[in-house]
Amino acid sequence: MPVAIITGASRGLGRALAEALAARGWDLVLDARGAEALRETAAALSAHGTRVEALPGDVTDAAHRAGLVAAAWKLGGVDLLVNNASALGAEPLVRLEELPLDGLRRALEVNLVAALGLVQEALPLLRAAGARAVISVSSDAAAEAYGAWGGYGASKAALDQLTAVLAVEEPELRVWAVDPGDMATDLYAAAVPDDAGARPEPAVVVPGFLRLLDERPASGRYGAPALLQGAR
Repeated sequence: MPVAIITGASRGLGRALAEALAARGWDLVLDARGAEALRETAAALSAHGTRVEALPGDVTDAAHRAGLVAAAWKLGGVDLLVNNASALGAEPLVRLEELPLDGLRRALEVNLVAALGLVQEALPLLRAAGARAVISVSSDAAAEAYGAWGGYGASKAALDQLTAVLAVEEPELRVWAVDPGDMATDLYAAAVPDDAGARPEPAVVVPGFLRLLDERPASGRYGAPALLQGAR
């Protein structure tokens, strides 16, 4: 069975993607900071008959990242790495003049530095024979200038560039940065708690991610609307 590592997998997009892969028979290594929510997620996904290793921890911790990859190795390797864990930098979001520098550092550590650290840890297994892929969960804030989204957007823009360079350096892999669009997630609610607008559930965009895995287009940056068009 193929094996995926998914960070930030106890809720939101990470959990929705994990559920879809479990339904397809993938074995999973899941990360989140909340141990109880992660255990509940793992128990639910195990009902599909798949093997699920749930490791609570912080992706900025090098030992934790090594543990995720070691768990995947025991399951058979790494076929897919999804860097989904994210930090906003401030909750709720604030203008740049008010953005705490420690918050910006946290966003960069989680969204960028830890993502690269996990890629570095997993590369020997990703390079092994077979169709391997890396997905970096991006944001439209990485490409558009939205007030109050500056710190988070900057971290995601840097992640996009890192992902693009990885694709050049590792041509045998598929390396995709994916902008899933606005979703009804706890992260968005924390970012803009006064915004009561209707947004799709994360499960709505998961077919676009599955399309990437099924069709394996060229490495690059993809948005949810294009991926969902014609997705099965």
